[in-house]
Amino acid sequence: MNTIYFKKWASPVCDLYFYADDEGLLILAFKDTHEKLATARDITKVSKATSPIIEATIKQLEEYFSGKRRKFELPLKPTGTDFQKNAWKELGRIPFGGTLSYSQQAKRIDSANAVRAIGSANGKNPISIVVPCHRVITQSGKISGYAGGPEVKRKLLQLEGISLK
Repeated sequence: MNTIYFKKWASPVCDLYFYADDEGLLILAFKDTHEKLATARDITKVSKATSPIIEATIKQLEEYFSGKRRKFELPLKPTGTDFQKNAWKELGRIPFGGTLSYSQQAKRIDSANAVRAIGSANGKNPISIVVPCHRVITQSGKISGYAGGPEVKRKLLQLEGISLK
């Protein structure tokens, strides 16, 4: 099994937790979700040695938080069902400063009747911020569930120039 690297980082919005191997970023999550995601991925042992992928992720996040980066360029290795991966791929198509409703996201992956499943898939997104599930809002334009909590979601959207109800 590959070495799995781990690091906790204090971002401007909250603490973030990173897991990566030598090929890509596996998990970028929040305090209340990172252990659950690691368990689901069967990660039981981690190295706290320096990881070039985690360091590159932090560098790009610093640029994002300072307003210098709008798109991430990182090797990603999320695991999930085919439906989840399709939902997450669509998240990656939402541009910086843009939003999409859950129903719009469902329609875009040819699953118009799967709005709840989209919400569930987004909630299991293992690579938060970089795979921007914070850009998905309710059809009425309100903030709904987010693994980092509604205040973190609001801060991320505000950073991108979006203010909501």
